[in-house]
Amino acid sequence: MHNAIINITNLRLRTFIGFNEEEREKKQDVVINIEIHYPADTECLQQDEVDHALNYKTITKAVIKLVEDGHFLLLEKLVADILEQCHQHPGVTFAKVRVDKPHALRFADSVSLTLEWTKALNQ
Repeated sequence: MHNAIINITNLRLRTFIGFNEEEREKKQDVVINIEIHYPADTECLQQDEVDHALNYKTITKAVIKLVEDGHFLLLEKLVADILEQCHQHPGVTFAKVRVDKPHALRFADSVSLTLEWTKALNQ
């Protein structure tokens, strides 16, 4: 069994993020990076069977809907909700999400927050 790692890099979306008045009224850019681990079995690697692979397009669509339709006061909540979407598939063993909020600080390129999830051994 191989450990497959999917990376979704620099997914650029807009959402309501922040608790200041102008942040609650105007969507802001966010940049999302996702890493998902799952076991790639023989059917994926040698047989080229689609049904045995993790569908990253399905996950990405769910993340896009969540982010673009959402209103978040805290970056922590946004990242936690995205992370929850990433480990819904029963085969996922690890997921990590980083969200950057460009221009959040005057002299910085961005502010980011990262959360990780690891499947418990008894799950």
